[in-house]
Amino acid sequence: MGVRRTAVVKLAVSDEQRDVLHRTAEQYLYCAKRTADYCWSDTSYTQCKTNKREVRDALYADLREETDLQAQLVQAAIKRAVEAVKACVERWKKGQRVSQPTFTAETMDYDTRSATFYRNKVSLATVEGRVEPSFVLPADSPTPYERYVLSEDYEFRESTLRYDAATDEFYLNISTRRTDGDDEVSEDAGHSDQTVLGIDLGVNSLAVSSTGTFWQGDDYDHWCREFEKRRGEIQRRGTQAAHKALLRLGKREEAWRKQYIHTIANELVSEAVEHDCDVIAFEDLSDIRERLPDAKWHHVWAFRRLFEYVSYKAPEQGVSVEQVEPNHTSQRCSRTDCGFTHDGNRHGEQFECQKCGYEVNADYNAAKNIGVRYARKRQHKLRSSPKSGSGDAQVDVRVNGGTLNGESHQPLAGD
Repeated sequence: MGVRRTAVVKLAVSDEQRDVLHRTAEQYLYCAKRTADYCWSDTSYTQCKTNKREVRDALYADLREETDLQAQLVQAAIKRAVEAVKACVERWKKGQRVSQPTFTAETMDYDTRSATFYRNKVSLATVEGRVEPSFVLPADSPTPYERYVLSEDYEFRESTLRYDAATDEFYLNISTRRTDGDDEVSEDAGHSDQTVLGIDLGVNSLAVSSTGTFWQGDDYDHWCREFEKRRGEIQRRGTQAAHKALLRLGKREEAWRKQYIHTIANELVSEAVEHDCDVIAFEDLSDIRERLPDAKWHHVWAFRRLFEYVSYKAPEQGVSVEQVEPNHTSQRCSRTDCGFTHDGNRHGEQFECQKCGYEVNADYNAAKNIGVRYARKRQHKLRSSPKSGSGDAQVDVRVNGGTLNGESHQPLAGD
């Protein structure tokens, strides 16, 4: 596998484009759900269908007729659902509890046929032909988009369009692969003993990685509220039958929440593997209630379960899981040439450094700082060890479009 690089770009969409993209995502998720229904069996994992070609042959014509999606998007939705079912089957074989995959996050996968990139815009296939939203690029140059998507040294592989309900924005996660003769050798080979993926946990976004991937919490919150509403309705009856109904509802809710967090854990581990990470770093969850006063009980439950699930899933892929102190990761500027820490840097979901002016999503900024904190902790341990030799081993932080070396950052407050 060649060197892969990822760029995350925000799109500037008109009201008309926004409506078209929402309707396209709705039909895309419909195809994924229909595919999962076709593939899944509650009886035995041997009855689940996981052959992509066979599933595509069985469903493709019907889904094309039932939706306005172009061929490539129908095929992408089928592929996503089959891969999700296949992942559940693998866990089922190991004796783990699983349930049929669900698709609620508003995301769509695009390949070279359904997405065309230009310098300042992208052409995306939708239910109404092509739309061409422009990019919102940072002032810093070269951006990861310029370095990897526009570079002749990299070729476009695939991208995922993601809608962030918290900010009402659309983002493209663009994956590229190096095309020159050295694509079998990592650019970081020989310079780093470990590469770490930083993870920040929060309320609006349940998890955000240092590579810029967001796992939103709005859908999770919605269904937790729906379960709570249903419990209230049943409790008001006050009958013996209502009590039994409450017990059944509680079991269904617990199963749903576990499956939801299992899905995020699988995707998070896949993110680490995709970016060649050796370590996934979380913040210590000991005082999570005090640090996130707005978090409800089901948020805290989700944070702890996510860490637990990743902790046993990641080692199966050769990735270790660590925790670091969470002090000031939300208030510190993650830019390599700054590191300024101040309570006034964070404004809700946005981060704006009062010293250098760096603006970015606050959770993404924190995720990078968590990765850097582990890198510095690891390097300090290596240099302090009598068996460390020269002590010049590096630990890199995997970020959006490349890596940062932990030593390139100023010390974090409280270190």
